[in-house]
Amino acid sequence: MIIFLETLGCSRNRVDSEIMLGKLVAAGHSITDDPHLAQVIIVNTCGFISTASDEAVDVLLEMAKLKKTGLCKKLIATGCLSQRYKEDENLLSALPEVDAFLGTAAIDLIGEAVENESKKPLIVFPDPVNRPFQDLAEQRQLTNNFLAYIKVSEGCNRKCTYCIIPSLRGIQRSRPVADICKEAAILVKTGVKEILLTAENTTDYGQDFQDGKGFEHVLASVAATLENEHANANTWIRFLYTHPKTLTESIIKSVKNHKNICSYYDVPIQHASSSILKKMGRPYTIEDLYALFNTIRKIDPGAALRTTIIVGFPGESDADFDQLMTFIKDIRFDHLGVFTYSDSDDLKSHLLKNHVPSKIAEKRHGMLMAAQAKISVSINEKHVDKTFEVLVEENPEKGVYIGRTKFQAPEVDGVTFIYANGLEIGTFVKVRITEAFEYDIAGEIL
Repeated sequence: MIIFLETLGCSRNRVDSEIMLGKLVAAGHSITDDPHLAQVIIVNTCGFISTASDEAVDVLLEMAKLKKTGLCKKLIATGCLSQRYKEDENLLSALPEVDAFLGTAAIDLIGEAVENESKKPLIVFPDPVNRPFQDLAEQRQLTNNFLAYIKVSEGCNRKCTYCIIPSLRGIQRSRPVADICKEAAILVKTGVKEILLTAENTTDYGQDFQDGKGFEHVLASVAATLENEHANANTWIRFLYTHPKTLTESIIKSVKNHKNICSYYDVPIQHASSSILKKMGRPYTIEDLYALFNTIRKIDPGAALRTTIIVGFPGESDADFDQLMTFIKDIRFDHLGVFTYSDSDDLKSHLLKNHVPSKIAEKRHGMLMAAQAKISVSINEKHVDKTFEVLVEENPEKGVYIGRTKFQAPEVDGVTFIYANGLEIGTFVKVRITEAFEYDIAGEIL
């Protein structure tokens, strides 16, 4: 079979997609990046918020058209959207174009779904808690030859009132650190230049273990593995999705002590008002957040900070928003993402009082982004005339390449434009920054 797979949503979904592609290739199927050429189309969906669910449905319906106009004979929906609505009696009637629905723990059955010849839709939703970690004997089919994500754990034990992830992915299960290191070594041998450690909350790693070893042990072990086994290889290690409650001094010191770990802290705080944080089910206060970021900058002064915010959460007053705005201006994050609250009747936050009108939420979103744009450009201007190592990723036009520095994560942050010729994609170059923009920087090869 010729198969096309579309991945929606987060980096954890991307890992799942690459595992599925690896299984399909091992089974003798071929992969195409053109859905018009595919006999089977798989959409690995996101269902985290309503807009993501809407996008997933739209993509499924768009791909379904190829069952009439293209070569597609089968359409498969996997991932969080399927899992979220697994008990909806209208699931099949709402999407009759879909031939199989697989939950978040069913990726090992992707081969069966592709090869199933029954005309009856295949519906499989195993308990996410029983999902095994990936078999390292099976090779992932990477969607990027020089960049790869590694899951350090599955699931989440948090009880954030706006989030449905625990019901979609199950309770937290941390991977053995030896497996994480082994996978990192395997990926680097294939030519990967950047390893990104990911999970629902990376710094919650190890809370389900009894040995007291947390995420700092993962960082130090992966760094040492790559330093010892690949002494001549230049590989970045980046970690994402930390939790403010478990981002400890020992983790910060571990980053500071290893040159191959990016001094980049992705800390989704969600808000800064203590009262809103309490309603969100986030177990920290604004005072805790000030202390955390001051600690990061004290131990690792050159660290880049990123966060994400939710505005318009039920009960968010003008005073709450003003407190958030002040906090953002005080901390001056290098990168910041803002979302408006997404409501759904299967969320605990749906039952909270004083929901914020969408117009007010959108206005606050715009105000926060405008403030961050000023902060971002002022930070970027300080990079001018400095030289940074940059990972070359694209060559959109002659004489211009696109890459990233250690303080720019893929897909979510700005990029570095490189004015040059003859560069090789997936390599590191030294770039002197000559221009600064709101979110991006540009420069020339030394």
